[in-house]
Amino acid sequence: MHKTQQDFWLETTLGKYLLEQEQRLFDELVGDIFGFYALQMGMMPLHALKNSRIPNILRINGPDNDLCCDSGYLPFAESSVDLICMPHTLEISDNPHQSLREAERVLMPEGCLVLTGFNPLSLWGLRKVLSRQDEYPWQSPFFSQMRIRDWLALLGLELMTSQEFGFMPPINNERWLNRLAGMEKGWPMLGGAYCIVAKKRIANMTLLKPNWKKSTLKSGLIIRGQKRTKPTQKTKIHE
Repeated sequence: MHKTQQDFWLETTLGKYLLEQEQRLFDELVGDIFGFYALQMGMMPLHALKNSRIPNILRINGPDNDLCCDSGYLPFAESSVDLICMPHTLEISDNPHQSLREAERVLMPEGCLVLTGFNPLSLWGLRKVLSRQDEYPWQSPFFSQMRIRDWLALLGLELMTSQEFGFMPPINNERWLNRLAGMEKGWPMLGGAYCIVAKKRIANMTLLKPNWKKSTLKSGLIIRGQKRTKPTQKTKIHE
């Protein structure tokens, strides 16, 4: 497959830094999620499922051509996948809400969704405003965590955990990144990206069986012990 703008950017100094951060994060998160089928959508230079114990793994639009399709229209049956990883998938989707809706559709009950995105409320978001809008990732929309949480809630996906990462300033210079390495722990509220883990919950239905032994009428409305009387015949009046 030909390389995309995302692929070329991930080969830069700043891109490699982000890729390393996300690889470490996904390795920690997916190792404890079990099931039979796992799916990665987007950001193919990242092996999001490398540390997964799930036996059947599929990578959409990957270099090995497992499957090529639109993230908004997945060719999978409803409730058939146990784990879905979406690294920066919504930012390159033509219809991000539809892509999220499709992920919810194919997820098994109690299945997990792990997604990452750029944080607009950070130095990375500021650079997006000040940078040229014709190159990745600054040309892509940055969705806030609050907006993603609202979408998840509308789809019935329960938020499990969320965290920010990538606290370094978005400087595409290896020497400066090394000098500012101490900022990784000094800017807890300005992560350039975030990771959200959600789970698909299915509400249990409780069937209420009617108790036919109880009368549907209130006892005070029932007249007991009264016998019916035959109507008296009217006597004819003789002329």
